[in-house]
Amino acid sequence: MTYDLLTTLRPLLTAEVSAEAHATGTEPGDLEQAVWLRLLEHLAADGPPHDPPVWLRRAVRAEVRRTRRTGRREGPYEGEPVDERDHGPEQTALTGARHRALREAVHRLPGRCSRLLQALLSPEDPTYREIAGELGISQGSLGPERSRCLGCLRRLLAPEVAARQVRG
Repeated sequence: MTYDLLTTLRPLLTAEVSAEAHATGTEPGDLEQAVWLRLLEHLAADGPPHDPPVWLRRAVRAEVRRTRRTGRREGPYEGEPVDERDHGPEQTALTGARHRALREAVHRLPGRCSRLLQALLSPEDPTYREIAGELGISQGSLGPERSRCLGCLRRLLAPEVAARQVRG
């Protein structure tokens, strides 16, 4: 019985939804899905409607009204949502302190590592070719050299990071 009802109502629902959806700015499939849900709820609560085509037309119109009401209350964002990582002046000061500590540690690195990591951290964002030319090394050895320098930086920073942790 329910399957026959759904099969019979499908063409009518498709036509009704196609006619009404564009006026609300809704996708026809979304509106159709909402009406099918409404029908299934009606079937579970009250059984099949007395006059299914009339019930279906009323359900489509009711769903369109609901969609319009919702559309009036909801609107697009004026701008981008607030970045949750920005926590004001305290966070800015802490971030600045971390950056200074990193730059100081980079300056303390031995050999070419200091110059290499300074070049990699440069705001000008040079290419590997430019960095290799500036340091006088081959571009192919830049990656392995960078890895060794980052390992050295990690070892240099490890005691400082451990000392800064709050103990209690």
